Amino acid sequence: MTSTLPTTQMANAIRALAMDAVQKANSGHPGMPMGMAEIAVALWSGHYSHNPANPKWVNRDRFLLSNGHGSMLHYALLHLSGYAVSMDDIKAFRQMHSKTPGHPEVDITPGVETTTGPLGQGIANAVGMALAEYLLASEFNKPGYDVVDHYTYAFLGDGCLMEGISHEVCALAGTLGLKKLIALYDDNGISIDGKVEGWFTDDTPARFEAYGWNVIRAVDGHDVAAVSAAIAAAKTASKPTLICCKTVIGKGSPNLQGGDKVHGAALGEKEVAAVREYIGWSAAPFEIPADVYGAWDAKAAGAAREAAWTELFNKYAAQFPAEAAELSRRMAGELPAAFEGALAAGIASCIEKKENIATRKASQNAIQALAPVLPEFLGGSADLTGSNLTNWKECVAVRSGQPGNHINYGVREFGMSAIMNGVALHGGYIPFGATFLTFSDYSRNALRMAALMKQRSLFVFTHDSIGLGEDGPTHQSVEHISSMRLIPQLDNWRPCDTVESMVAWGEAVKRKHGPSTLIFSRQNLPYQERSSQQVADIARGGYVLSDAADAKVVLIATGSEVELAVAAAAALAAEGIAARVVSMPSTDVFDRQDAAYKAGVLGKGLPRVAIEAGVTDFWYKYVGLEGAVVGIDTFGESAPAGVLFKHFGFTVENVVAKAKSVIA
Repeated sequence: MTSTLPTTQMANAIRALAMDAVQKANSGHPGMPMGMAEIAVALWSGHYSHNPANPKWVNRDRFLLSNGHGSMLHYALLHLSGYAVSMDDIKAFRQMHSKTPGHPEVDITPGVETTTGPLGQGIANAVGMALAEYLLASEFNKPGYDVVDHYTYAFLGDGCLMEGISHEVCALAGTLGLKKLIALYDDNGISIDGKVEGWFTDDTPARFEAYGWNVIRAVDGHDVAAVSAAIAAAKTASKPTLICCKTVIGKGSPNLQGGDKVHGAALGEKEVAAVREYIGWSAAPFEIPADVYGAWDAKAAGAAREAAWTELFNKYAAQFPAEAAELSRRMAGELPAAFEGALAAGIASCIEKKENIATRKASQNAIQALAPVLPEFLGGSADLTGSNLTNWKECVAVRSGQPGNHINYGVREFGMSAIMNGVALHGGYIPFGATFLTFSDYSRNALRMAALMKQRSLFVFTHDSIGLGEDGPTHQSVEHISSMRLIPQLDNWRPCDTVESMVAWGEAVKRKHGPSTLIFSRQNLPYQERSSQQVADIARGGYVLSDAADAKVVLIATGSEVELAVAAAAALAAEGIAARVVSMPSTDVFDRQDAAYKAGVLGKGLPRVAIEAGVTDFWYKYVGLEGAVVGIDTFGESAPAGVLFKHFGFTVENVVAKAKSVIA
């Protein structure tokens, strides 16, 4: 957009909307929007390529507000530039079911690319988006046809840089040379507790230079021309760029600017009035002068940008029809026609081979079976590829200047998971990444954000119990599976053998609007015989693996404990006690089944015993207070796996005793 209106007035429109919306809600963070107003003007009026009429345009630049508490900055930009964010939406800031929640939320507000709030994850998502752009461009662009060609811009503050995840992701971005990632740092020296000089004295520019970033130092964040020039320079760099913008938090508030009191609370009616006088803003609350709207309006320019790209893409499609169709399919998130056949063939192969192997190896076999028909697979591991087994024969490692489809994330579990979310948000890939299950703790908030945003991120966790043995309790997962089952919209799969592992991978890939965890054993597990109907029922999360017409008890198990349930059922049968065995690889999926199916699997009126090498509390939802759970409510020990299972009561004798007790 171009305008003769002074940029000061454009910036002041942001300040006015931010302070008025926060004041009306009596809740929010006016300081950051007021302090970053000129930075926003520089980016959005001179560089940001987008189309307000089509927020999902494939080749748009991505803009992320990592310091998401300043959400009114983003909402003001969206409203002023012409997105479907009305003044009534601005007035409804932080109210129930509004388009303007307290922190930006993807798929709630048109034009918002990711959900931010937990500091640092926005810049992590930005790394993922820039990574996806780089890889897609490498794969699909042809000479004269740069159909994937856009920047990822992130605003971030001191809080994002204090969070450890910023180190994880920015170090990797520098190593990979993601040159189309441009971050603008709001260096205002203030956080909620006051002046950060008491607890944050990092030499931030030097830190990022050490990561391998291009750093533009000491930019006046209130000089639109200076910020714009810095962005222009960043676009020519061969590295990701950090633009360090010195700002005054709450700029324009005569009595509060520069201090912590403007950070996270409404200014108050008197100070709002004082701001209007101080900055020369005469418009009433929630009123924007026509010339200001005209200066900000990006609809015509956005339509022209998309039209030019569409013309280019149509020419590309005429010359490279297969590539154009493939790019369109992948950006739409649709699976290839060959997927179902490959999945069915993979399941059939498992049934034919009847292998007794660790489910982490069964997982690798599943990846190998699906990868040839899923070019959108983007795998990886947090420095444990040889243990997690998330590589496959044809995979190519991503390096600086070398595109591929497998990422060595290094020891960065949290960063890996949040980068994966950014990749999923960008589109074009189905990301999966792995670590040991016990280190899901490091990743947990990114898992939560994936679930909140309903993104198709696949989190692979191996070494899932005391079964990993001698590494001891620091590495032995006890509470992790149950705790992840508490996260809404997250599907957790813990398969017991090769067939369940293949089905779990298939269901996770097919789940377009939500993340999944895939949880696998280190130790070998036996193949379980099934009918074709039982194989089909695996996808329902839980099913009857073995049954008896006059069953007196139901044994429910997951993963490595299914073999124990099967053995215990055989021992009970030898004593004349019939038992049903239920394998429940995904309690989350099972819980979504209809009541009749669930009752049919669990057996109406039958006593139940649940068996899982983890904390017991979760399982009482299935067995009831009159039932029993064979589990672990302490931390593990360092010893061989067989010794540990016996020590903690994972024996046929103990399960039989529990079954007899609930029958009695």
